[in-house]
Amino acid sequence: MNRVSMKKTVESHKILHEKEVLSNLLLEWYESNGRHWIPWKLTNGGSIPKNGEFLSIYSIWIAEVMLQQTRLNVVAPYWRRWMDVFPSLVDLASADEQKLLLNWQGLGYYSRARRIHKSANLLLEKIGGTQSLDPNLWPKDLSTWIALPGIGRTTAGSILSSAFNLPFPILDGNVKRILTRLIASKIPLESNESILWFFTEELLDRQNPRKFNQALMDLGATICTPKKPNCLCCPWQNHCIAYSSGDPVEFPVKYLPKEIPLEVIGIGIVVNLLGEVLIDQRLDDGLLGGMWEFPGGKQEYGEPIKKTIVRELKEELAIEVKVEDRLISLDHAYSHKKLRFIVHMCKLLSGEPKALASKQFKWVLPKELSKYPFPAANIKIIDELNQYFMKDKIEKTPRIKL
Repeated sequence: MNRVSMKKTVESHKILHEKEVLSNLLLEWYESNGRHWIPWKLTNGGSIPKNGEFLSIYSIWIAEVMLQQTRLNVVAPYWRRWMDVFPSLVDLASADEQKLLLNWQGLGYYSRARRIHKSANLLLEKIGGTQSLDPNLWPKDLSTWIALPGIGRTTAGSILSSAFNLPFPILDGNVKRILTRLIASKIPLESNESILWFFTEELLDRQNPRKFNQALMDLGATICTPKKPNCLCCPWQNHCIAYSSGDPVEFPVKYLPKEIPLEVIGIGIVVNLLGEVLIDQRLDDGLLGGMWEFPGGKQEYGEPIKKTIVRELKEELAIEVKVEDRLISLDHAYSHKKLRFIVHMCKLLSGEPKALASKQFKWVLPKELSKYPFPAANIKIIDELNQYFMKDKIEKTPRIKL
């Protein structure tokens, strides 16, 4: 379907003849039921902004990127800490990448942090350091924001409507679900995005875009949820075609999910005579670029896990090790694959470590590992490692005979 045909289809839909009613119902619901506590959606004095009042676009931008792939209740404490450490665009642009990643640690999708850093420098060139606190000098057009790394149309629209009350629509996961149910679309989401953009553009309350967009997100997060929508409390219940059809949970229609592959990763904890452990830093490209990790790699088909660890440490760091006790096994899931980490303590037999497949390596005391940004799965390994050394220390402590 081309753009003209889609527009005709959308504009002829009966829902759009009720858009003023829908807008009023949603905004009335939002006044009493919205999440008015979100810190970056409030003024510096902690009050709800008026229509002509600007909010801090810097703090909203950071929050919106954090919210990509992450829930609000998880983001809130990270955002507060971030704003304490990097309170302005100048502080962020001049920050060391390791400090940046350390403050992002636990949020996942670490490429977002590196994109924020790159965007900060681009924005600083455009705005200027001394003027970055003036919201009037920040870009207010969609195209400038979309041109920044990692900023799509929804993120840009949410930033501009939230900060400046500008009439830009959004289409995040919550909004897609609400609109799909509202019109009872039987087209899978993957093929339906263009039509949904038309609907969200047409429904947008252009006098109150800040409130309207936030109300949509709040409705999806608290009422029109994926599995147990609370339709009796929904302001759009009487207009929702999916509700009148009998089972809103049938929408959105999805393609059959693809099977998520499982990879087994052998990890080696190498300890030297000083009690330091060997860690290396990933190359900048890829999902976890720039993060630190314990060396290891993917198990090949039919390969014993101990052989995997020996092979990977030789290929990665040019060292020979003896694989000893198993420390921990744990599973970790990403959206596109599942990983099973099998971690063993290792004894260094020969060779001086070389960064053959990483940016650099370091020998680090276990108590200092918290100073380095690790992927989330490694945090459990570090906890287990500290317990291992504590137990080993207790067992080796001479007992005093009474």
